[in-house]
Amino acid sequence: MKKSAVVHARLEPQIKKRAEGIFAKLGMSSTEAIRLFYTQVSLHKGLPFTVKIPNKQTQKVLKESQAGKNIEQFDSLDDMYASWDK
Repeated sequence: MKKSAVVHARLEPQIKKRAEGIFAKLGMSSTEAIRLFYTQVSLHKGLPFTVKIPNKQTQKVLKESQAGKNIEQFDSLDDMYASWDK
């Protein structure tokens, strides 16, 4: 099939850079990733993932974590898992 349709999109440079880094690790270009997304949307007849608006508690936790509040840090996964048992 001839590929002649074009998609133009504007997004924040940091988002583009992070996404392209992930695509590179996966061995794909941005064009291939966009083609994959469009293919999945077509196959699913909608978005290929669930999109939800976070509830109030999740919104609060996200806002606090983005502000650096109420964050626990651990030296290892074992330490993190041990904290769950407390």
